[in-house]
Amino acid sequence: MSGATNREAVFPTRQSLGIMKSKLKGAQTGHDLLKRKSEALTKRFREITRRIDEAKRKMGRVMQIAAFSLAEVTYAVGGDIGYQVQESAKSARFRVRTKQENVSGVFLPAFESYTTEGNNDFGLTGLGKGGQQVQRCRETYARAVETLVELASLQTAFVILDEVIKVVNRRVNAIEHVIIPRTENTIKYINSELDELDREEFFRLKKVQNKKQRDTAIQDAEMRAKREDAEKRDKDKENEETGGGGDILGDDEDADVIF
Repeated sequence: MSGATNREAVFPTRQSLGIMKSKLKGAQTGHDLLKRKSEALTKRFREITRRIDEAKRKMGRVMQIAAFSLAEVTYAVGGDIGYQVQESAKSARFRVRTKQENVSGVFLPAFESYTTEGNNDFGLTGLGKGGQQVQRCRETYARAVETLVELASLQTAFVILDEVIKVVNRRVNAIEHVIIPRTENTIKYINSELDELDREEFFRLKKVQNKKQRDTAIQDAEMRAKREDAEKRDKDKENEETGGGGDILGDDEDADVIF
């Protein structure tokens, strides 16, 4: 049959038709849900893309200011203070914690930066000279790290959403262009086969009814003939019984007698 390659191999029965209709309804519901999920994820993806662009621009400006502040510190102190900072730092003052954000069933990690209070290991750095420049450079690099953490969080969410959107779109396209058309073709095939069976059954019943009518007509004709024959025999028998005595007073003329 036409379209046999684009339908499921099922036996055309009423039960199969009900199963296929339920499957079609489920596929349409799933398609609508996945479509809305894809739209929500795409909207969030575009928002994250815009925020990444803003964060990168901000990161460029902050790093430029931080590099200029570090140059000021080097000039004010008269040398590199990197080794002093490394020796005086005992524990991290700037820390990062993670949390999850649910977006249409997709958990996106989010990084959040915070500073611990009472931890100032290199507070005496630049005490002799350049202390103000060191403090300003420290604050500038703290803002740079905060921007970097924000950018890392957005980049991670960007990568995850990109993969999830691809998977969801593939599922939406598979349901829309493969599963739903195949199920609809299967339903059409089952309906056509059931209609053909109904026509065959109707034709068979009609033939049986016509045969019964012919048999009934033949039987009625035979019974009518038998009844007429029986009536004729009864009438002939009555005539034979009443015909021997004759009616002497009747109008019938008697035959002439010659002596």
